Amino acid sequence: MKNTFGNSLLVTLFGESHGKMVGGLLDGIAPGIPVDEDFIAHKLSLRRPFGPGESARVETDDFSIVSGVKDGRTTGTPLCILIPNRDQHSEDYDPDLLRPGHADYTGYCKYHGFEDRVGGGHFSGRLTAPLVALGAIATYALRENGIFIGSHISYLGGVSDREFSQNPLEDIELLEDLRFPTLDEEAGDAMQNEILDARSRDDSLGGILETVVTGLPAGVGEPWFDSVESVLSHLLFSIPAVKGVEFGEGFGFADLPGSEANDAFCLSNRKILTETNHNGGINGGITNGMPVLFRTVFKPTPSIGQEQNTVNLRTGREETITISGRHDACILPRARVVVDSVVSLGLCDLLAVRYGTDFLNPEE
Repeated sequence: MKNTFGNSLLVTLFGESHGKMVGGLLDGIAPGIPVDEDFIAHKLSLRRPFGPGESARVETDDFSIVSGVKDGRTTGTPLCILIPNRDQHSEDYDPDLLRPGHADYTGYCKYHGFEDRVGGGHFSGRLTAPLVALGAIATYALRENGIFIGSHISYLGGVSDREFSQNPLEDIELLEDLRFPTLDEEAGDAMQNEILDARSRDDSLGGILETVVTGLPAGVGEPWFDSVESVLSHLLFSIPAVKGVEFGEGFGFADLPGSEANDAFCLSNRKILTETNHNGGINGGITNGMPVLFRTVFKPTPSIGQEQNTVNLRTGREETITISGRHDACILPRARVVVDSVVSLGLCDLLAVRYGTDFLNPEE
């Protein structure tokens, strides 16, 4: 199942960037879960471009739920969401010129030239729209069960945001409606200036998103191939431009002795917790009841206006390419909700495996 993910809750994506529509399918979802279309629309709005450093392609994302929902609740049968593409500029692309940093060449090798390469085709970030729409349903279900997810831009263009506080739920609430998701307003302003500077040079920037999950019970996940880290990383690496994921201290563990890296146990209101959270809320692939914390690295947007060397697939000759079209100088502000969405879907799958699919139905 090349375009499907999950063990109990299955997620399938389909469509191309400049096709008639993109869409997603949820199979295995419990019946009775509330589906708030206003909430889905809000999440999709966070994925759309809004600032001067972002793409000029603005889709309305007027989605349709064509199956699996009746009277505002899931039926338990496959749930399908369709999102039309209405703002394509296919003339901006020469499909014979391989765009550096994109999947044009690897897609050509895999699909033998029969693939739709215009705008990235099936590899395009456009397909994150149905991921966000499906993820909104999962996010809503998690919130009904006291589980909350939030992400902020922790590093971009040499600027660092503050870390999540000891009470991350307050930070999650702060980030909920921010179009540029930073915890410190001054850091956010400085990052936006860096993005505009990159845009002025026909260049782009990458950066790091930091994500926290609160309210997860201890005991979720499997010890080996379906560890919490494995499942979430699998989904995170499916997002275009993600090149690295680290949990807790991550690569920082290389500089810590065991005496500092270990999280000592303690009791709080007769509940077992840890004094620190270097391991990001996970031990042995299983949640320990502390907040799950991880960071995701995004490479710079590969579509830039500077001249680059490439190869013409039709002629077989070396050429140069200057990419026009409508592209983001930095995708992190829009990618935040994509990260939150895939994490929601992954957690719902992990929870369904642990407790059964009806766990997500608030009335069960």
